[in-house]
Amino acid sequence: MGEGKGSTLVHLLVVVLCLVAFGFAIAAERRRSTGHIEKDATNATYCVYNSDVATGYGVGAFLFLLSSESLLMGVTRCMCFGRSLAPGGDRAWSIIYFVSSWATFLVAEACLIAGAQKNAYHTKYVGMIYAQNFACETLRKGVFIAGAVFVVATMILNVYYYMYFSKATATKAALKTNRTSSVGMTGYA
Repeated sequence: MGEGKGSTLVHLLVVVLCLVAFGFAIAAERRRSTGHIEKDATNATYCVYNSDVATGYGVGAFLFLLSSESLLMGVTRCMCFGRSLAPGGDRAWSIIYFVSSWATFLVAEACLIAGAQKNAYHTKYVGMIYAQNFACETLRKGVFIAGAVFVVATMILNVYYYMYFSKATATKAALKTNRTSSVGMTGYA
């Protein structure tokens, strides 16, 4: 890592993985399963749902976001292990972005996996209902969109976290190499 910028490859991989997760979340929202009521020969009503492609897209978004976060936390050693950060503004900002990115990451993952699970449950459900006023339950609109919004927020916070983390570790390394001792270490003759 040169001059506190961080690795361009890590920046690129984090952004690309998050954008792929965002694309999958949007695709999942557009392909949510919908149901309609049908009657069989005995006049019993039941729900028929279309395909559950959204479930796969939701799980894909979940996995891509998880791999992005895992990559970044592996490179930075989750800020808990490895070199300590130099005191100062860069360390403070990296801690703020670290906590914020984890919060948005957890919300995004919860939206994506809950949406995928709920979509799969309603897609697989087919039951005989003998009621007059019956509506087929489907996944509420906006669950995957909420996940997509939090994916983008996580991506932005992760980029800033890595940038400030790199600055804080580079500052600490620069302080170590430029340290001079005021104690003379020459021998006496």
